Amino acid sequence: MARRTTSSSTGSPPGPRNRTPQPLPRRSRTFGDFLKAFGAFLALVVLVVGVPGALATQIGWPLPSGAPSLDWLQQEITVSTFINVLTVIVWLAWAQFTACVLVEVKAALSGVGMPNRVPGAGPSQLLARQLVAALLLVGATAASFTPGLSQLGHSMEGNQRGTVAAAQQTPGGLFGQQQEQAATNAAAAIAEQAANAASHAESGSATATGGETKYYRIQPPEGRHHDSMWEVAERHLGDGRRYKEIYELNKDRTQPDGSRLSEASLIRPGWILEMPADARGGDLVEMPDETPEVSEQVQRQINEYARTGDQRQGGGGQQGAGSKDRDTAHIHVPQQRPDSDRAGADRSGADRTGGEERQTQAPQAAPDDSGFSFGLPEALVGAPLLAAGLLGALGRRRRQALWQSALGAVAGRRGMEPPTPSGPAADAQDALLVGADPEGVRLLDLSLRGLAAALAAESRPLPTVYAAWLSGNGDLHLQLAQPAGRPPTPWQLGQDQTFWMLARTDAERYEDVDTAAPYPGLVSLGTMDDSRLLLNLEAVPGIVSLSGSEQDRAGVFASVAAELATNGWSDRMTITLVGFGQDLTPLAPNRLRHLDDIEALVETMSAETRQRRGALGAAGQDSVLTGRTGPAQHTRWAPHLVLLATEPQGEDAVRLAELAADAGRLGIGYLVGTESGDLPGAAWEMEITGAGKLLAPLLGLELDAQTLPSALQQAVVDLFVEADPDRADSADSNAAAPPFLVDISEQGRPAVYARLVGPYEIIGLETPDGERSPLMHEALALLLLHREGVHPRVLSAALWPRGVTEDVRDALVERLRGWLGADPDGTPRLGTDTGGRLKLAKSVVSDLDVLRSLYHEATQGQGVNSRAVRGRLLTDALVLVRGPLLADRPQGRYGWLTHEIIDAQLPLLVADIGLALSAFHLEKGRAEKAIEALDAALNSAPSDERLWNELLRATHATGDTDRLKRLAADLVSRSGARGVPPRTEALLDELLPTWRSNVAAVG
Repeated sequence: MARRTTSSSTGSPPGPRNRTPQPLPRRSRTFGDFLKAFGAFLALVVLVVGVPGALATQIGWPLPSGAPSLDWLQQEITVSTFINVLTVIVWLAWAQFTACVLVEVKAALSGVGMPNRVPGAGPSQLLARQLVAALLLVGATAASFTPGLSQLGHSMEGNQRGTVAAAQQTPGGLFGQQQEQAATNAAAAIAEQAANAASHAESGSATATGGETKYYRIQPPEGRHHDSMWEVAERHLGDGRRYKEIYELNKDRTQPDGSRLSEASLIRPGWILEMPADARGGDLVEMPDETPEVSEQVQRQINEYARTGDQRQGGGGQQGAGSKDRDTAHIHVPQQRPDSDRAGADRSGADRTGGEERQTQAPQAAPDDSGFSFGLPEALVGAPLLAAGLLGALGRRRRQALWQSALGAVAGRRGMEPPTPSGPAADAQDALLVGADPEGVRLLDLSLRGLAAALAAESRPLPTVYAAWLSGNGDLHLQLAQPAGRPPTPWQLGQDQTFWMLARTDAERYEDVDTAAPYPGLVSLGTMDDSRLLLNLEAVPGIVSLSGSEQDRAGVFASVAAELATNGWSDRMTITLVGFGQDLTPLAPNRLRHLDDIEALVETMSAETRQRRGALGAAGQDSVLTGRTGPAQHTRWAPHLVLLATEPQGEDAVRLAELAADAGRLGIGYLVGTESGDLPGAAWEMEITGAGKLLAPLLGLELDAQTLPSALQQAVVDLFVEADPDRADSADSNAAAPPFLVDISEQGRPAVYARLVGPYEIIGLETPDGERSPLMHEALALLLLHREGVHPRVLSAALWPRGVTEDVRDALVERLRGWLGADPDGTPRLGTDTGGRLKLAKSVVSDLDVLRSLYHEATQGQGVNSRAVRGRLLTDALVLVRGPLLADRPQGRYGWLTHEIIDAQLPLLVADIGLALSAFHLEKGRAEKAIEALDAALNSAPSDERLWNELLRATHATGDTDRLKRLAADLVSRSGARGVPPRTEALLDELLPTWRSNVAAVG
């Protein structure tokens, strides 16, 4: 991130500058503000003090003076008794309201987290919160003149310190605890305080003598802003990057509260930091010549702290030996447990390949300037969660196209085959297949939902999560905004109280649970030290700004939008794109929406913010997280994430900052692009560099960024557009031809014939010896299902999902080539096309190829003009169907089939053949033959509504009413709670008007 400094004409070191958040324009206190605060004060005095005083003086003790007896039940209820009962109720209400006031005041003064909920006090606590907020609106100004107990020992100038955008920094972590405010005007007051503090930090400094040891005492939080080591270094050393020197001087030394500084990101109010000798500033304390303002208690604490250090007294600008460690500043990559499981996985991988082939990830070659390596775009290959989401969404889109086309006429629809991509789209599809990690997505979703269910079972709220780390060994680390106690089993505490960790082996034991997705706003930003960071955008206490060149920013925005739109760990979500992404909407039309300008965005988000804030208040909930677990789970607040690529200006920027100030608890997140880096209300600042690095110095981030460049973005969008069933050019009058047509004459007998529809068999080849046979069979099946060719990296990713070295993959390809042999002319049956993809010769055929060719020839070829030929071809095709695809495939293999749509294509193809053959027989009145064909097709496509409807017509054509009644009853029983589909119901009304009474009689 480009560093902004101020120049000095005198040649003195430039004064430090508070970099984030950029304060909102200052708003002076008005008479109305003081009037509201005074009214709130009077109301609190009347309710908290006046009510009990009036009850005590006017009513007295309302409870009986003697022991209770049964005679009371027989006494007459007098006016005095009624008043006493009401008095008890008022006392209870007063006690509840007073508890609410105390809870709200404590939370407001501590500045940490949300106030605790008082049971059964929704409206009372809301009223208390509003009164306390109104009082503190001007109280924040007064606080700067009255130091609290924790501020003893600091000059008045020290209390007016610079603030940092992120809240109290948590270990390793991102970012700190944020106090949520209920009203927008409170955010404005805090912003004004930040502006005042920044001006004091820049203007006020005192020259310290270089011969004495200097100490700094961590300040308590002011509003939403907390002290951080970066800010301390920036104010007193002139460069925030020198925080490491402070850390090395104080690492592992016992603090006044008994704890130790173990992470540069964790500092707590009241802690003492020894400073380098060149530190300067009015809030530093020099020992032994401490200033008079320092209390005796603080002097004693500093003296005791000085004795704990093994560093040279007087510090200095030299960095300790620990400076050689990797700089992870305010976000620490989680400590990974010893990966004993990986060794077992490697052994199992070796077992799969015959014992000598290692299942490890091959070293990745550096991509060239175009972003391609090994012929595939690395931006997708290196983004497993994004690739899995896009691949899953693409598969759903293609299945949707197939199912929609199945509702049309048999020969009057687009056809069974999706278009085969070519050029950049083909490379993008291959990259998705290589990079996707659907198992990782599944485990992430199960883990998060399992955690939510376990917390709900314990009546515990969801903790605020700022980020999630997926480590190299598959473990999941959640980074919390603040400690939340011990996690439920099987989760464990991580490296400190702000990390919850779940081992991959424990995640694999989770089962599906019916609970809302707890953290749907998690999105990948990049990798750091072999760990992948997912930032929870909806939990950010303000705006996340992104600077850098327009082209680089566009790549990050597109990646974030695409992953949010297609990820597998969310339920419902709205993603609003402004200034970019209009062409991204085909990825997820139900989630993505595009607005034309910032003015429309501000208007839309203002209304939604008011609506969400009011709904949360009416429900008595602190944040959207309480609506995703426990009794309120039905609320299930869906996140709304705003991606704004163009920098807002003027009033729009101010208004957007005000909206974002309270967005964290409302489930609304903002990612905003900026040219200058100065953005009002920016809580977390990030920068994308031309080298592909995502930097955030205040958060301690230096990631290898995950991006989706514009050319690759267009290729991905083209895949979705081609699969759209509603495209204008998709309604062809004839079915599309299969990608590979087989010569079905006697002269076209293949040299190698594989039976895939049903149990897997290969005819024409000897079974390979040894343990390599299953792997070679699997590789051949993949090639047979992709006659257009398979990229070598796609082949290796399919057979070895956990990775494999190139030499192992190439050895398999050579063995497969030798096993398949060559044609009589010497041409190998496994070749390579001009694009480097592995491709089978025409002499290697599967029964699926024959099935497609027979149906195509019957409906689009010779069978069109010859009824006899059509009947023979359709009958031959149906005979080939022996069961589902690869019916006997072993468990744990063929996982790549989850990426394919063949599981949807094959049943539809079989149903089409059955329907065509049934129509062929019904033309000649052969109803029994038609029923036989339909029954055979139903064995492979039992849920196809078209087959059942045609079976009803064929059965009706036999004239056997009892048989039709039995079929109707069977169909109703199969439909279950969903009921009979509307089209089938209408058909039954036509063929068998009494079917409802008949079914009831049978039942």
